[in-house]
Amino acid sequence: MPSFSIRLAASAMGRRRFLGAVGLALLAIPPAAWSLEKGLAPMPDLPLAPALRLSDFQGNTLDLAQFRGRVVLVNFWATWCPPCRQEFPSLGRARQLFKPEEFEILAVNVDEDLETARAFAGTPGFPVLLDPNAQVTSTWKVAGMPTSFIVDRQGRLAFSITGEQEFDDPELVTLIQTLLQP
Repeated sequence: MPSFSIRLAASAMGRRRFLGAVGLALLAIPPAAWSLEKGLAPMPDLPLAPALRLSDFQGNTLDLAQFRGRVVLVNFWATWCPPCRQEFPSLGRARQLFKPEEFEILAVNVDEDLETARAFAGTPGFPVLLDPNAQVTSTWKVAGMPTSFIVDRQGRLAFSITGEQEFDDPELVTLIQTLLQP
């Protein structure tokens, strides 16, 4: 029932006012308490994000470093993972909520070939990268699927997210908006 009451509150207040109120509420809560029940956890000491340099569906090599100055959601997923398949559409919806020069999503397909990943993902509106041998995935210390990380504008790991998420959830949207602030 909480999601129904959230939708009701959002429609009654107007989307922007509601998101602003949620943002203020989140800022009043110590980061360590944010959504631990949802798998969202702040990263202690904001370590630099590990290297991430992989090819996309077109064979172009993308490097996380080229997105410095933007908030980046890095999502590790596989087609054989039911929670990954369930959350994937929400990545596209979240991507549409922000300006491309401020926010990007990098969806890293783990340990699968190009045809398998492309058959599932199609053309999602954000880069899908291939890690066919899971080498990059292991450097990010991904223990299970799906796992995501939010990288701040300075290239530091701000949050880790374990398990299935709706990335257009107002709480996550507000968190990203907070990281976008100068």
